[in-house]
Amino acid sequence: MGEKDLLNDKVILIVDDEPDVLETVADELDTSIVHKAGDFGTAKEYILGYTYDVVILDIMGVNGFELLKISVSRGFPTVMLTAHALTPEALKKSIKLGAVSFLPKERISDLRGFLEEVVMNGDKPLWIRFFDQLSGYFNKRFGPDWKEKDKFFQEFEDSLRKSEQGSSS
Repeated sequence: MGEKDLLNDKVILIVDDEPDVLETVADELDTSIVHKAGDFGTAKEYILGYTYDVVILDIMGVNGFELLKISVSRGFPTVMLTAHALTPEALKKSIKLGAVSFLPKERISDLRGFLEEVVMNGDKPLWIRFFDQLSGYFNKRFGPDWKEKDKFFQEFEDSLRKSEQGSSS
């Protein structure tokens, strides 16, 4: 953590059907105002009734993709945090539906750093960081050629790198 806590007093919603995950994330984000929801209905009420700096969604058990659509439509930067739905298809769907990042629950210890970047970047996606930092993890999980198997990922990453080069020149 840097000299300033970027998550201090940020309002964050975490949605997961596993109570231990809700508690772990809340403990990790102890300087933030954390709302917790363990089911789709409660999460939907929170998303529609409050304003969030960041929304963190599980995919399985809470209908995370439907919640992602609602969260993105409200303009909230949304991060997908999942274990069971850790597949290239779920990653692709998360990107297409507007998530700003996707984090495996196994990497929950990296969540604070990811969320600090979300807060710093506003609603800009963090997919470049995702591809740079988690490629090794996904190569092991899905096989070294997982991006080549679906042109979407290669084209998506290429377009991100081109736009990053364009904005830095």
